Amino acid sequence: MSEGTMQRRAQRDGQFNEREERDGRARRTGGLNRLLAAAVAVPVMLIAAGCSSDSGSDDGSKDGSKDAAAATGGSAGSAASATPTVQAAAYQKLPEACAVVSKKTLTELVPKGVTSGKEGTTGDTADRASCSWSSLANNGVKGSQFRWLNVSLLRFESDATTGDGESQAKTYYAKQVKDSQAVAGAKNAKSQPVAGAGDEATLVRYDLKKAEGAFKQQTVVARVENVVVTLDYNGAGLAGDKVPSADALSASAQKAVKDVVASVRSANGVDGGGSSAGSSAGSASPSPSKSASVSPGQGASLPPSATPKATASKAAAAAPKTTASAKS
Repeated sequence: MSEGTMQRRAQRDGQFNEREERDGRARRTGGLNRLLAAAVAVPVMLIAAGCSSDSGSDDGSKDGSKDAAAATGGSAGSAASATPTVQAAAYQKLPEACAVVSKKTLTELVPKGVTSGKEGTTGDTADRASCSWSSLANNGVKGSQFRWLNVSLLRFESDATTGDGESQAKTYYAKQVKDSQAVAGAKNAKSQPVAGAGDEATLVRYDLKKAEGAFKQQTVVARVENVVVTLDYNGAGLAGDKVPSADALSASAQKAVKDVVASVRSANGVDGGGSSAGSSAGSASPSPSKSASVSPGQGASLPPSATPKATASKAAAAAPKTTASAKS
């Protein structure tokens, strides 16, 4: 190879190497610049993102809190206004109707009918119950003494629509007293409060003339919490026997209603206040007969042919018609 040729090749190689070196520097410089630019841009983006995130989070949390508070407050207010509260009824059940009067008291009121308790028919003994007893004591040619006792109980349950049980019982109690004072044909009517018989009690007494004789009617209406007791007790001297003492009948009726009130309390786990009902009430009568029931507060007249020889079963309906004591 000639010297000139070698010189030209070396010259070309040198030029080529020089271009390669320039291109490499350019590439390195460009890459470095891009790296620096990217490095500068990252903090800016992070700061912007942070500001944006903080702002959104703060606003969101505030708005969310407000929305939650508004929603909670609104729903609580609506629930409170939509659900009225009613005081629960104090007594939840009634005692066995034919066991509410003690045997000792029954012997005094219906001496010949202690075991004649007839339970009234009802569809729900937890809310209403009744029992009646009758007695006919034959005194030979002097005639006979008739007695009839009926006890009815009515329990009121608390309800958001009708109100609390005690308020309902108060209303019904007042109605029962008023109805007892407005019996057609009643003579010498008197009313008086009865102490020691529940929260409130009233005795209504009057005379009622029937073809069979002169009846002395005693009606005691008592209220104990959300339960109303209506006790009807009457007596008559038949076929020439003497008319019973109204004062004596009234005293017996008041004694009996106190037994009933004590039984209501005892059935609901409340102290009966020392009444004689307690344990002795359980033996007041044998198992009552539901088929031979007497409607609460209602009786029928004795047949005109009743004589001292009449049996107690025939005289069971010998009572003047009194006020209805079942819930209408």
